[in-house]
This record gives sequence, C-alpha cells and structure tokens, in this order.
Amino acid sequence: MRTEETARRPRVVCVIVTCDRAALLRRCLEAIASQHRRPDHLVVVDNGTEPGAADALAATGISHTLLTSETNLGGAGGYAYGVLTARALGADWVWLADDDGRPGSQWTLGRLLMCAADHRLDVVSPLVVDQDDPDRLAFPLRRRLTWVRHRRELGHDVLVPDVANLFNGALFSAKAIDAVGVPDPRLFVRGDEVEIHRRLRRSDLRFGTCAPATYLHPQGHEDWQPILGGRLTVLVPRDPARRVGTFRNLGYLTSQPGLRWRRWPDEVRYGWYFLVDQRDLSGWRLWRRASRAGRHEQFDPPTARAPRPRAMVA
Repeated sequence: MRTEETARRPRVVCVIVTCDRAALLRRCLEAIASQHRRPDHLVVVDNGTEPGAADALAATGISHTLLTSETNLGGAGGYAYGVLTARALGADWVWLADDDGRPGSQWTLGRLLMCAADHRLDVVSPLVVDQDDPDRLAFPLRRRLTWVRHRRELGHDVLVPDVANLFNGALFSAKAIDAVGVPDPRLFVRGDEVEIHRRLRRSDLRFGTCAPATYLHPQGHEDWQPILGGRLTVLVPRDPARRVGTFRNLGYLTSQPGLRWRRWPDEVRYGWYFLVDQRDLSGWRLWRRASRAGRHEQFDPPTARAPRPRAMVA
C-alpha cells in the first residue's frame, strides 16, 4: 500500500531490455540509479544467458523485477513483456530504456516528467544524442520538411512536437499504453518503434521530444546507405540475418494504415540502390521476397532455449 506522501507523485516504472551485454546493462542501471528523481521500480527483461543482471539490479538499491526469458524475444517482445509487467505493477508512467543507452544527466527523468506536465503530453522522449559526440543526434529528427542532425539546429525550443525516439528513454503514460498497446513481438528488432509511432500518431495523443532532457546512445548511421548523392538513404543492415528481418518488417509496415503511402517510394529507393548503385540483382530479389513476406504477415518464429527461472522480484 502506498503512503500518503508517495501517492501524491506518479509511480514511474523503468523497463530495460537486455541480451548478453552485462557491462552495458550495468552502466545503464548506474545512470538510472543516479537520477535526481529516481524511478520507483525497475523491470529488466533479460533475453540472453550471460550472468550479471541480478547483481547489477541489486546494486541500484531500487525495488526491481528481473524477467528472464527461455526464448530471445528480441527488442519488441522484450518491451511488450516488460511494459505489461510495469502496468501490472501499477505504473502511472513507464520509462523505456535499452541496455546500450543511458540518461545523459541526473536530471533526465525529472525533466521528462516536468515537460509532460507543462505541455500536457501523453508520451515524451528525451533528445537522443551520440554518446561520442553529444552535440550530434544519434538519430535524425524530422522537423516539418527538414531533418535535424545537430542540437544547435533546434535553437532554444524546449519541445519538438509530434516527434519521438520511443525506445531510448521515452516516457509513456498509462493512458498512452492503454491506447496504443505494446510493441508487436513479431517485429523482433527492426521496425517495432516505427510501428508504435504509427499507432501513436493515429491515436491523437499528445507527444513530442523534450530537448533539455538528453539520452546517450551509440549513433545509428552505419546501416543507412546513401543514394542519389546522399539526398536519400535506404536501410540495409550489414548483418545478413538482420537484413532479411529488416526488409520483411518494412514490408509489413508499409501494409499498415498510416504507412501504406511508403510502399512505392520504398520500392523505388531500394530498386535504385540494388539495381543502379550496387548492380546487385540477388540483393534486389532478396528485398522483394522479404518485403512481400512481410506484407503477407509471414514471420519466422524465434528460437527457444533451455528453461531457466522466469522472474525474480526484490
């Protein structure tokens, strides 16, 4: 039962998904534990087998739940598992984190909560910056008709409305989670954030990015390949397995309401990349085959591992 003092402030549950990156998870948890406004509870979904998650959680001194999975659920399934757990624990706000990122300062969560209150937001994201160059964004933000790649391009704006990186420090209200649901586990890694963003836009909920609240993350430019002299890009992961999953998930996304307009521009861009730039007929055929499978909702199941304990609560 909550005391009268704790009942006055919202209950924040932080959900972190990890897989065999114990050192990164420990660094992330240390940054979260150092927040001026700490989360009330931590939920870690461990998709891997590397030990260390339980000790890292215990070191935070924050009440926590460790969810271990016999199957690698991927990012999408891990967040679905963790977010539903957070709601079951009575979260008013769910703060989403990945093991390879961390809050940019001890004020990140407090600023997100303040920004949400000041602007009546249902979802608010921090500004996700490159951990090696915090003046550069880890992922570009679309602002009207232009892409923002550096913090200085935002000027003095506190809020960038209707734009958010959702799985890197984003704060979801319980109302938003109940309205848009949890990530689709079939998407596994790529496309899950885009799909939730699609639902969020169609929900008419208020959301945006709070520029003073920062979140450090590795820059995500390696898998984007330029075409037409850099005026456009295509997403082509270097890892072959991720490439197939990415192409399939993009096909699925462009069959969904709100994103169907993207199918034909994608056909043109990927056709140009594989057939004109790379002269790679087999790559183009892979793109066509995988994206067609996605449009027909043909998803490969994840691989199960040997059983182990499912949850630890402290």
